[in-house]
Amino acid sequence: MSEDFSSEQRRWLEGFASGAAAVRALPAPGGTAEGEPAGPDAAMLKAQNAQVARGGKLVDPEKWKRDEHPLDAYARLKAEALAGTKPKPADNFRWRYHGLFHVAPAQDSYMCRLRIANGILSHWQLAGIADLAERLAGGYAHVTTRANLQLREIVPQNGPALVEGLIDLGIVAKGSGADNIRNVTGSATAGIDPVELHDTRADARAWHHHVLNSREMYDLPRKFNVAFDGGGLIPTLEDTNDIGFQAIAVGDGASVSSGVQYRLTLGGITGHKDFARDTGVVLPTADAVRVADAIVQVFVEQGDRTNRNKARLKYVLDDWGFERFVAAVEEKLGAPLARLDASHAAPRAAVDRQAHIGVHRQKQPGLNWIGVALTTGRMSADQMRAVAAIAAACGDGDVRLTVWQNLILSGIPDAKVGEAQDRLVACGLDWKTTAVRAGLIACTGNRGCKFANSDTKGHAAAIADHLDARGLDLDQPINIHLTGCPNSCAQHYIGDIGLVGTKVTVSEDGDQVEGYHLHVGGGFGTDAAIATLLYPDLKAEDLPETVERLLRAYLVNRAEPTESFAGFSRRVDPEAFKAAAEAFR
Repeated sequence: MSEDFSSEQRRWLEGFASGAAAVRALPAPGGTAEGEPAGPDAAMLKAQNAQVARGGKLVDPEKWKRDEHPLDAYARLKAEALAGTKPKPADNFRWRYHGLFHVAPAQDSYMCRLRIANGILSHWQLAGIADLAERLAGGYAHVTTRANLQLREIVPQNGPALVEGLIDLGIVAKGSGADNIRNVTGSATAGIDPVELHDTRADARAWHHHVLNSREMYDLPRKFNVAFDGGGLIPTLEDTNDIGFQAIAVGDGASVSSGVQYRLTLGGITGHKDFARDTGVVLPTADAVRVADAIVQVFVEQGDRTNRNKARLKYVLDDWGFERFVAAVEEKLGAPLARLDASHAAPRAAVDRQAHIGVHRQKQPGLNWIGVALTTGRMSADQMRAVAAIAAACGDGDVRLTVWQNLILSGIPDAKVGEAQDRLVACGLDWKTTAVRAGLIACTGNRGCKFANSDTKGHAAAIADHLDARGLDLDQPINIHLTGCPNSCAQHYIGDIGLVGTKVTVSEDGDQVEGYHLHVGGGFGTDAAIATLLYPDLKAEDLPETVERLLRAYLVNRAEPTESFAGFSRRVDPEAFKAAAEAFR
């Protein structure tokens, strides 16, 4: 030991060296004496170890999970929140496992995202959420594109009280962010739809509770989405999910039992320009949770933990191919999965792209649902309480959220429809709207998200207000999706018009303003397509008039009155489309 160190320094260094040697001899977290991972997080730890052994380097979130699993951090994080401490990156990541996102610098506060299976709330739950939003958050809520709610402007000290207040209402936020299985979506009109094949509510609820009560479901390499489509009128967008269960009617003479089964699709992630693809597998609806669990287990083991950009299920499928992946799932299940040629299944019933708005007949005689229009998903606390009261007084008590950022009131008798309509208008909402407003989707934007390049909700409202002022409405459905960044929370690639936020340089000095890359021709379901770029680097201030010109060019030049905007934009050469739009400048 060098004489340059004092005796006290030498003792400290000797102790450090001894402690470091002891640490090196310890097994991995949760491991056995031999160092083999064990316990509830063993699959994650083994996957991490295997990727490091192959020469990979774990990304920071994987290191954070390894150092302290987020589900084990609640007591410490609660204490820090109550002290008003702003979380460092590792703890901000861990807090998201409990539903809270610190969204600075966009807002110096938390956002809380909930978990609502199949998007269905009881009226008293919605009223309770309104009270929590008013007392502990910003006094409003947003309906998300996963048929969910999120609350914003939550000061750190209010975070634990909000999360625990939700649990008192029977609502959890656990695992609603970070590397977790997100809110499970299902058919918005499940159980009441006159054309549906299958009521998805029980399956969505079963998966919801399986996730909540299975520790290994919180050890994923990246976020994961699951959706159930029952074949009803309102699209569920299951083909944009990692797992999509599509109800199909199997005819006689097939290799599997006739009747309603689920078709299994995998790998949807439209922000990466990929829809979920048919695996050829069909299964009884009662087996959905068991099969989904096995799929997630394979993903936990094989997903990339060294590159966040390649960590989604799509990339395992790209690397392995579908047959190898399904074979691994079958090995987990201990039995083969049935295959069915698509010709043995009846075509899916046609969707109604505006059935989430307005009054519609239910399968139950004398009852109706009313789709309520919301401006980019926002409701004030007072409006939430008013909606809850209408659901209780006029309907069956349920409030159904949709992936289209609006809500549905169900079980309304014919005699109560007029009262429900009047009460909605009285609280500042409405049951009717234009085709543009019915299909207007926007993510949080830079008002509340640090990743967003633009004010998506503000610009969405500006588009709608401009078109209203110009008297432009459409006789065909249209979807306009605005997303603030390439993460594509608002799924811009599936919109008839899809807009992704960017910064547009406007001077030689490098000055920038908010703007968008404008795409056209997206679709979903049987009309699935990835939108193509039409206008790059469009300034946000020019957006309303540009959209107006595109819509007018479509109306004048479409082949027939029933041709959709997407169909027109795919048929017409992009330069010809832009030239036609310029005629309306």
